[in-house]
Amino acid sequence: MEQYNLVKNTLDQIPQANANAKRIVGLVKESGRITGYQLSDKSFVSKPEAVSLAKQGQIAGVGIAHRGDTEYLKSIPNGNENDNLGNLPSVSPEG
Repeated sequence: MEQYNLVKNTLDQIPQANANAKRIVGLVKESGRITGYQLSDKSFVSKPEAVSLAKQGQIAGVGIAHRGDTEYLKSIPNGNENDNLGNLPSVSPEG
């Protein structure tokens, strides 16, 4: 539980997800860096779009953090490693 609270403290904001919020199911990467996400409805969004959607409660299971001036998404710890963003598969928007 202590580790859970420690990770939650690194988040700037944990938006309340709407009842119909989507989940992130895949990572779009370029040169090893995450540039976007695939959502549970099979759509693709850029990293900035995903941050905006999460702030609006349209993506569940994530919080907002920042590095320098850049905001990004982090998994909200829930005890299930399988749905952590870092453990999701890489996907390609082309196919």
